[in-house]
Amino acid sequence: MKPLIVLIATFALSCLVFYAMQHDANFILSGRIAMAFMLAFTSVAHFAFYNGMVMTIPPYVPFKGFMVYFTAILEIAAGIGLLFISIHYTVAIALIIFFVLLIPSNIYAAQNKINLEKADYSGKGLPYLWFRIPLQLFFIAWAWYFAVLN
Repeated sequence: MKPLIVLIATFALSCLVFYAMQHDANFILSGRIAMAFMLAFTSVAHFAFYNGMVMTIPPYVPFKGFMVYFTAILEIAAGIGLLFISIHYTVAIALIIFFVLLIPSNIYAAQNKINLEKADYSGKGLPYLWFRIPLQLFFIAWAWYFAVLN
């Protein structure tokens, strides 16, 4: 839920700033800025909630600790890449693939009731997927609209 709030709030703020400066909300750039900021926000969780992040990775994925840090760096790099006209299309395609690849971890975490922030098994469980999977699809659609189509 927090990444969604960050995404929408950053988008609205960016649109307002652009409108105040240029009398044009610049929706497309604002959408990419919002996604970049959200990715920076979520990357912080990889460091702040490292143990919980490791727990969300399914058993068949090797080097769990490395993967947590690696995906944090990927999120930061993707966020920066979205801001560059010359590469935002390619970065968005890679980001969409990344979002799809995260779905098994979301399913695994829900099945095992993993609480990311507490690094224990007190999470919401399967009902969490009713929100998380549509959210993942929303992020994919956002990247597609703001960085692939435009």
